[in-house]
Amino acid sequence: MVIKNKRGIFFTLAAIALLSLALVSFSIYGVVKKRTEVTERVKSMNSFVFSLEEDFSRKLFISGFRIIFLFEKRILEDGNYINDSEAVIGEAFFNGTIEGSLEGDEITLMQGVTFPEIRTALQTSAKRLNLNLELEDPELKVYHKDPWNVRLELSTNFSVTDVAGLASWNKTLVTTADIPVEGFEDPIYLIGTLGKIFQEINQTPYSVFVDGTDVTNLSDHSTHSYYTASNMSPSFLNRLEGNFSASEQGIESLVYIPDLSNQGLSIKDKSVVDYIYFGTEDPATQMVTGMPAWFKLDAAHYALYNVTGIVI
Repeated sequence: MVIKNKRGIFFTLAAIALLSLALVSFSIYGVVKKRTEVTERVKSMNSFVFSLEEDFSRKLFISGFRIIFLFEKRILEDGNYINDSEAVIGEAFFNGTIEGSLEGDEITLMQGVTFPEIRTALQTSAKRLNLNLELEDPELKVYHKDPWNVRLELSTNFSVTDVAGLASWNKTLVTTADIPVEGFEDPIYLIGTLGKIFQEINQTPYSVFVDGTDVTNLSDHSTHSYYTASNMSPSFLNRLEGNFSASEQGIESLVYIPDLSNQGLSIKDKSVVDYIYFGTEDPATQMVTGMPAWFKLDAAHYALYNVTGIVI
């Protein structure tokens, strides 16, 4: 058999080769394009998740701050402590109620800061980016990070999926927010003075209260009713409950008796340490050289306030 048109066969084979190469190139281009799209989508989703975590933390902070504010408002208006501060913070965050209800302007303050509302807002933001977002099985822990901060820690099963199915993200999302206790009113004073004295929690600037016989720092600390950390004292969460038990995250102030006198309140002959003065304990006390006659401390607090050598 003799092939008469070798040139024709050559061009045919060349055309087939070029067509095959084009098909392969087109296929590779499609794969690369698809991979690029997925990569870019993953980047945009990563950015969304990062911003979501920051926004969630901010919303959790606002919620915690408002809830504690409303606790203090309730304490002042009703004259009663919160039964279980940690549990009721959870109730307010998830259900939007405080001990079973909300009253008056409390409703306004809780709008937009409960978990269901926060979740809905985040889902709305996700949909604008063609993403489906789910937050399920939330769990809230409330505890003291340190004496001066209440920490809210929210863990929830988190998933975000691209509507086109290009990528998805699943993890346990843990969000924290630290609520400073400084600036809030001390519930012990609100109840103990029948709402006549609003004692704002401010941390003392002093680490040493007495130097030899110089009581200048102690006097200023007492006059301003500054607070110091003490593991003999109740924490801020304890104080919301009227729980005067000692806590590793405890804080305490010294009651400035002239403020009580000026409000017409009866004066007790007790240690001026706030949780003792307003509580049921009544340990033996002594006066302190250089301090007013009404200023008395119990022996357990001599070392803390550096007065061991100058009590009388």
